Amino acid sequence: MWGPGELGSPRLTSKKECILVENLLEVHWWHWWAFLALVVVLLILDLVVFHRQDHKPTLRESALLSAFWIGLAFAFNAFVWWWGWQLHGDSEAGVKFLTGFVVEKSLSVDNLFVFAVIFRFFGVDIRHQHRILFWGILGAIIMRGIFIVAGVGLIQLFEWILLVFGAFLIYTGIHLAFSNSENVHPEKNVVLRFGRRYLPICSAAIFDRFFVREAGRVFATPAFLVLLVVESTDVLFAVDSIPAVIGITRDPFIVFSSNIWAILGLRALYFLLVGVLDRFHYLHYGLSAVLSFIGLKMVAEYAAHHWFEYHGRLINPWLSLAVVAGLLSLSLIPTLLGYTPRRSDTEPDSGSGETETPQETHSVGVQNTEAR
Repeated sequence: MWGPGELGSPRLTSKKECILVENLLEVHWWHWWAFLALVVVLLILDLVVFHRQDHKPTLRESALLSAFWIGLAFAFNAFVWWWGWQLHGDSEAGVKFLTGFVVEKSLSVDNLFVFAVIFRFFGVDIRHQHRILFWGILGAIIMRGIFIVAGVGLIQLFEWILLVFGAFLIYTGIHLAFSNSENVHPEKNVVLRFGRRYLPICSAAIFDRFFVREAGRVFATPAFLVLLVVESTDVLFAVDSIPAVIGITRDPFIVFSSNIWAILGLRALYFLLVGVLDRFHYLHYGLSAVLSFIGLKMVAEYAAHHWFEYHGRLINPWLSLAVVAGLLSLSLIPTLLGYTPRRSDTEPDSGSGETETPQETHSVGVQNTEAR
């Protein structure tokens, strides 16, 4: 990714470059390989040890695993904090990692609703959802890495791309405030349509593997179609999540590691919250405000450095963390108090849509697959 010559350089090479790229931890190539090796070990642990057999996760199991993953993230944050303090005598690296992690984790919680809709549409039994989520998250890690390399590379080549990222986050924030997160239609997914049209799909409702052999031919199962939808959906999620964390820090290692720690425990968090996701009625307003704040911050920093020749710190990292945490906390207060907004007459009746059985929803997906 980045060679020792680049990431081993001083923290900031010049005043002009102070908003382009940061190296808060003086990361070298072997730091990257060590972190990636840690991620691989944790993924193997999750697949081989925690979920050796497909089963329905209990609430207690999901809570313990969520606490485990979040605890590991905080332990890594403490390490980053110590590392940055040893190098520079301040807490900037640790604060920026924590802010990035909080933002990415919150975005992930909002995205869990989409995963729930996808699984309900295909009628995937909860016992098989973890396997699909595991491979989906593995693909997400690879795609996030590609997006981060591209994003940081673009910033280094074209400074004005910061304005584009900032404007995009502001637009995304405004759009999120007025959008309905329940208006999700997996059947309109382009990748799903492509798979149904051009891939040989078996007619059996198989969700414990992605491919089967029938009559000497290899067929993809409905589980593979679900995986395609999950992967393609995560690409859309990355489009706004990567600029958001880049708006917090331009240190590639902190950007990548905070992103990865936020999605590593996503499966356990999904099973913990899947029954109460529909109660987070106001989370998207908090995320909308956070994305808009980060976008405005990016635009303001660019303007201050390039148009007003101001090379100091525009917003303290601690203040950014406080704003992000405050906005998200405000959006969760109604949920914690048990407040539920009154449904409008234009919204569909939850009784007809939510009580749909897995067998019924799966039959829809399979029939459409066979028809195409």
